[in-house]
Amino acid sequence: MEQRLGARLPSVTVQHEYIGNKVYEVASSASVQEIKELIFVETDFPASEQRLLHNGKELEDSAQIGSLLQSGTHKINLKLQGRGLKGGGRFGQTTPPLVDFLKDILRRYPEGGQILKELIQNAEDAGATEVKFLYDETEYGTNSLWSDRLKEYQGSALYSYNNAVFTSEDWHGIQEIARSRKRDDPLKVGRFGIGFNSVYHVTDAPCIFSGTQIGMLDPQQSLFGSHESGQSWNLTNDREEINEHQDQFAPFVGIFDSTKETFKDGFFPGTIFRFPLRKKPSYVSSNVYNKDKVLELFESFKADASSLLLFLKNVQSVTLYSRECNGTERMLFRVTASEGKNLKNERPNSLNILRTAADRYCNDIPSNSMTCVTYHVNIVSEDVTSKEINEMSWLVCNSVGGRGMCNELDCLAEDLKYIPSIGIAMPLLGREETKGAAAEFIGRAFCFLPLPPGEESKTGLPVHISGFFGLTDNRRSIKWREVDQWRDPAALWNELLVRNVVPKTYATLVLEAIKRMQAGKVQDSPLTPDSIHKVWPDINKIRVHWKPILEPLFKELIQHPVIYAMSNRWVQADLVYFCEMDHSGDCMETVLNFLNKAGVQITRVPTNVSNAVQAYSSDANNLKKVSPALVRQMMRKFRHRGSAEEKLQLLEYVLSDRNFGELIGLELLPLQNGSFKSFDSSAADKDSVYITTDDHSRSLFPGLEGRFLAENLKPCILSALREAAESRVQQYLLGCPGMKD
Repeated sequence: MEQRLGARLPSVTVQHEYIGNKVYEVASSASVQEIKELIFVETDFPASEQRLLHNGKELEDSAQIGSLLQSGTHKINLKLQGRGLKGGGRFGQTTPPLVDFLKDILRRYPEGGQILKELIQNAEDAGATEVKFLYDETEYGTNSLWSDRLKEYQGSALYSYNNAVFTSEDWHGIQEIARSRKRDDPLKVGRFGIGFNSVYHVTDAPCIFSGTQIGMLDPQQSLFGSHESGQSWNLTNDREEINEHQDQFAPFVGIFDSTKETFKDGFFPGTIFRFPLRKKPSYVSSNVYNKDKVLELFESFKADASSLLLFLKNVQSVTLYSRECNGTERMLFRVTASEGKNLKNERPNSLNILRTAADRYCNDIPSNSMTCVTYHVNIVSEDVTSKEINEMSWLVCNSVGGRGMCNELDCLAEDLKYIPSIGIAMPLLGREETKGAAAEFIGRAFCFLPLPPGEESKTGLPVHISGFFGLTDNRRSIKWREVDQWRDPAALWNELLVRNVVPKTYATLVLEAIKRMQAGKVQDSPLTPDSIHKVWPDINKIRVHWKPILEPLFKELIQHPVIYAMSNRWVQADLVYFCEMDHSGDCMETVLNFLNKAGVQITRVPTNVSNAVQAYSSDANNLKKVSPALVRQMMRKFRHRGSAEEKLQLLEYVLSDRNFGELIGLELLPLQNGSFKSFDSSAADKDSVYITTDDHSRSLFPGLEGRFLAENLKPCILSALREAAESRVQQYLLGCPGMKD
């Protein structure tokens, strides 16, 4: 029955002790359900949780207000109650508004090149092999838009393209801002859910075009309706609407191989993200973007280009472009990863083995051993602006721990949805190094992609290390157990990963490098003993959180032939003599060459290697070292047949420890006539060799050139021989009575 014109509307007063009295004027035909809807609009109290009582009885949702009014009155009082709460009040925590949630992410999440890295991670997860970024200054039309409010998003924008297509899971996942679907798939890189939302540093309205669909996100809920946070269009089902609003979709035509034909066919074989630049502060961010800031973003990204693709399994190239208002497009920068010419299938085959091992771990298949694969990667970066091309070669070892290696690690893997995976990369000879001395290599931590540069990402190691690490909320650094988060499971996971997986992976990399050098396998960037020895950690430089790798790593290495000897062979540490002689000394090369020819395994290794062997060898106190005693010992077995200059250098070295008693029998005593005699213990005058002095010159003793010590000896040699003579240990070095003071 319709309300009569001019009649008073019924007045419904809803009483509740927490929300107070709410008064609604409604038609007599209004139902109780409609009153509940009005309450919901005003209080956010769901209608399904409301109970409206009249005279102590709960009302049916279909009951009409007019039927409840007493004759002659237009007012009615209802009591509101809520289920499960005494007194009828609603209780419980709520999520913050979407905009506030995003603002919190942006406060914690880094701006800069890391934004582009997150988009690369998404492409990696999707299985894409190439990624492109474009800064586009084009101003598109505004006449045929879905809404006039969309005009401000038709101008300059940052694009991201990859050659993989969104799945239905991807479309759902990108809408579930706080519930990343990647957490349930440990094989995905971008498993944290907040990465993509870093794009809100740049834009207020991200757009996605992939497969059959175009979507536009609107977290401020200002473009498509008061409670709508986005809109999507299907190329086939919404073809009429798309044709009607051509300006709206023009930014996706004529870009990254998307054409009008693409829209007619109803499918784009890739993914395009479009981020219209924020031109004025918004509720999401006050960060305004322009061309200069986008180019700064590109420059920040380029800083990590040489190692960007090191540990990715799918993405092989990333390119930066710009397009001016007139449509002129140019490439700014490109980085590509490829295999060596002679090792084309090595990397794909290795990664297939790795994926199988990861699948086995995820499927709880027991294995007490690690799976390790090693492959060679060339990374070439081309900066068109500066006309620089840099090439860097790497040897990379990736591993996956076995289910059963560490029970504590396995339990955490279940809870965190992680995999015990580690990758370690050692730098090989870069093309730029051939032109001069290379800068000191600084090893950094990765979580598949490099973590932001800074002290927190430095490891103190001579390699890059990537792992399935648990990161801090802002993804800037690896979590470590501190006093205030001692029981943090992700921090504990990281420590167990470092202790249990990193050492074996590291040792495998070193041993594989030696194997490849012996086989001459890496021809594009030859491995050298020096480059392999440089990979050993320096125990004095490694950062504290990584020190647990040292003992298991070095103890593993020392069991193998990992020391390169002068014999051009790799030998075990306990079978080689380490040379600690001063490299600037004249006699070092002569001493080492003599020992090498005598069949002694000797080596000159960097300090980091000798320190490691000294610190972690099972018999460190008996570590073999090149010494004057060793040279004297070998000279008794093998007569030196070198030049007089070499003999003098050997004499200088064997005299350096002042152990004159061991000189007997060594043919190193230089005479004035140019010959050498053996040191002898005989005291007979006929065997004596004389040392001249200022008071007794050689001219006083004609015809005795074979009995005088050579002149013009180095002061250190002459001083040592005088000391030997005066000590009377060597009776053979007694001067005549008249020469003594």
